[in-house]
Amino acid sequence: MRYDSLDDFLKRGTAALAKGPVAMIFAEDDVEVESTLRHHLGLGFKSMLALVPSEFALPEDVQERVHRITFNCKPRTVVFDAINRIIAAAPDIWMYYCYNSEYLFYPFCEDRTVGEMLAFHTEERRDAMLSYVIDLYADDLNRFPNAVSRDRAMLDRSGYYAEARKDPENGHPLERQLDFSGGLRWRFEEHIPKDRRRIDRIALFRSKPGLKLLPHHTFNDPEYNTYSCPWHHNLTAAICSFRTAKALKRNPGSTFDIPTFRWRNSVPFEWNSRQLLDLGLMEPGQWF
Repeated sequence: MRYDSLDDFLKRGTAALAKGPVAMIFAEDDVEVESTLRHHLGLGFKSMLALVPSEFALPEDVQERVHRITFNCKPRTVVFDAINRIIAAAPDIWMYYCYNSEYLFYPFCEDRTVGEMLAFHTEERRDAMLSYVIDLYADDLNRFPNAVSRDRAMLDRSGYYAEARKDPENGHPLERQLDFSGGLRWRFEEHIPKDRRRIDRIALFRSKPGLKLLPHHTFNDPEYNTYSCPWHHNLTAAICSFRTAKALKRNPGSTFDIPTFRWRNSVPFEWNSRQLLDLGLMEPGQWF
């Protein structure tokens, strides 16, 4: 189904929001849009919203399986506004969002659907799931000047850390909330605005009345921003993303300073959840 705008979708297409989990994929450019959609279609989402510019072409078999909504992602805040409008239109279902050239992985995703994973997470009385945005990058920027290659993708095997998230009003640490850093945003931090260096994102969440996604990938409900419940560790996921690498090579202020993203801790990405679990880049919690 195709819609001329988000307004059009919210008038005619809300049947797609009847049952979750629902994926929202935002296309900022035309890089790996098809592969992003195909990857997430394979995870078992009940519905997928593809929010893409009108001029982008999609293969017919993909277009038949998604709800295509004409949308422009600039300025960046319109993405958050769109998600909040969709939340308001469909309370009490699980939702997920990401951008093109980003790929969701969760523990055992090769054999279990996202719905099965979220059913377990719900049984643990959790309404949101922390995701780490793990930077991917091509191994050879001369061959792949936009830093994107699925066949030659690499990631950092180490260099990730967390700091206590402070209450902006009193400076005290917030309960079970951390700011996570690492990857390209850490190694090339001089080219990244300070307020965009975090790699944590609450990408999977259950909608509810009054819930708002804020511009820094956190929610107005503090419990949604926690990494686990008080009594044990919970599931976490990873979003493997070329987005930062693309931006660093596209930006005239950084592209000439970066001849390669490779360093001593670069390893080929194997495109499976086992590698991410072994590297400690997501957590199975009590789900086995």
